Order: sequence, then C-alpha cells, then structure tokens
Amino acid sequence: MQNIQDSSAFVICDDLYKIFKVAEIEVMALQGLDLTVRRGELVGVVGASGSGKTTLMNVLGGLTLPSAGRVIVDGKNLLKLSARELTTYRQIEVGFVWQQGSRNLVPYLSALDNIKLPMTLAGVAGAQADARARELMDKVDLPHRYDHRPIQLSGGEQQRVAIAVALANEPKLLLADEPTGELDSTTSDQVYDLLQRLNRDDGLTICIVSHDPTIAQHVERVVQIRDGKLASETVRRRPLADTRMHDGRGAGAEATESWQDHFEELIVLDSAGRLQIPKQLREDLGFENRVEMEVTADGVLIRPARNLEQTSSQAEIQIEREIRAEDNGAPAGLLARFRGRKT
Repeated sequence: MQNIQDSSAFVICDDLYKIFKVAEIEVMALQGLDLTVRRGELVGVVGASGSGKTTLMNVLGGLTLPSAGRVIVDGKNLLKLSARELTTYRQIEVGFVWQQGSRNLVPYLSALDNIKLPMTLAGVAGAQADARARELMDKVDLPHRYDHRPIQLSGGEQQRVAIAVALANEPKLLLADEPTGELDSTTSDQVYDLLQRLNRDDGLTICIVSHDPTIAQHVERVVQIRDGKLASETVRRRPLADTRMHDGRGAGAEATESWQDHFEELIVLDSAGRLQIPKQLREDLGFENRVEMEVTADGVLIRPARNLEQTSSQAEIQIEREIRAEDNGAPAGLLARFRGRKT
C-alpha cells in the first residue's frame, strides 16, 4: 500500500484495477498498478497499445473511475468525490492535451476564444478572461495568432494553443496524451521545450503519455506500463562534474559545473514482491514459468529452473513452448489437442 502521508507525493495510484466490459467479455486494463508522482515532476508514461497507459490518464483526469484501488491527486481521493466535485475537478484542477486537434480546439473559434471557453464554463468571463487568454497566448509564444482559427495554424501552433487551453483555469496537473504524435521531430522538440518551461517556471506537475522513443530526453523520469502494471522506470541521472580552471600562475579560478546526463532503467518491484522481466529477455535466458533464486553477495540471482518435469507446471510449460514453436512456423502437439485440432 502506498504511503499517502508523503508531502511530496502529488499523485498516488494504489493497487489500481480497471475492468471494462465489451459485450460479454471483460477486459482488465489496469491490474494492480502502483504509481507515485512528485509535486512539480515531469513524467513520461510509455507502453505498448493496450498496456493501460491511456486508461491510467483517464483515471487521473477523472474521466473514468477505477474498479478497485485508490487514486489520490493533491490529497483528494477521486473515488470519494461527488459527481459535482468530480466535474469541478475536471474543470479546474486538471488540464488535458490530446493528440487529435479536433479534441483540443473548437474549429470555428479563434485561438483566444478557444482559451476563454473553459474559463466561461467555470464562471470567468469578460475582461478577466480576455486578459488571461492573451497572457497564455504570450506564454506559448503565439502573440501574433490571437484571432486565428485552428485551420489557419500549423500543427505545432495548434498544440501550443491546446496547451494554453488546458492551462486556462490554472490547473495543478497537466495530462498530455501523445501531444507530439502527429508532429515532425523539430516541432515535437518545440512542444517538449514548452512543457519543460511550464514545469520549470510554474512548478506544474505534468504527465505525458507517448510512443516517442526519445521522450526520456525530455522528462525527468519515464515509467513503462506492461499488462496494466508498472513494469519499469527510466530515471535521468545528472552527475556533477566539478572542473577547476587555473590561470597561468597556477591560481585556482572559479569552479565551473558541467552536466552529463545518463539514463538508468530500474525494474519495478511491486508491493506483492512481483517484478516483470521483459519477454525478450526471458526468452533469451531460457526462462519458463518457474525460476530459481539464490541470494549472493551482490544481491539476488535469478536463473532458469532445473528439473521442470518434476513440477506441477509441466503442462503449462509445454503449451508455452508450443505457442513459441507455432509463432516460428513449427507444428503444434499438446496445444493442438487442447484446441481440438488434429496433429
């Protein structure tokens, strides 16, 4: 269970489950996910399609509620909010930026009017809303686009206006779902630079869902979701190199600081003691569904189990092997019989 007393923890997801029912089939999008985001942190969320990352963003945004678990944002347990309180949360305390421009902007409104719309819905209008909209257009470096409609803006400009719209009611949390998914690399860098500036200058907590393989270069931390659970984290490390310049007489000049970033991937060990070893790594190491663990001087050694034929998992292991064989074009044996096919 996550510690909700940590004052630096702005977002806490504790053992989250989310089950969707499609026709008569239940799909588990989140399966015991734990996640903590510090106040003022810039975090990337990655994962394959169907891994649960967009579901997580919708839960954090109050657009959907989890089936079980707890989600706490800025001290508020979203599961305990009334319908009216949840509406206020979505309007005021969280901002959204979507990949598709049609979800961010109203096509027949100018950039300024798009920004003023969420303020009007929240009860702010007139000169106050107009001044705030102009301030935000300047903040996203578009002071010359006040009266332009979305069709008159480039893709990158549309996303910057979308960010301004998301900031209209001064939210504490910004959620961006693939904000650079339809942009070229140069324009994507501009959008990332803007998000970094908002995070740095305004202390805004930002979570970005992305398929962009370079996102680790733009955020403090990347969390990977696999099968509805947090699987790994990639943390940006910034070691300080202290170099001292010396003049010709050997006297020490002022110290200069240089930073050299590197990235460290950490496998997540959840509250039940489970960790996810990537599929490719399991196959490369010959792991089946049983392993051996040994405590060594350096930590814990995990290696393939021996004498698997003596375990109760032998049938499962045989099926897994045949699935891999089928993927490689080999004929199936036991699996075919399970499926009622002739071998």
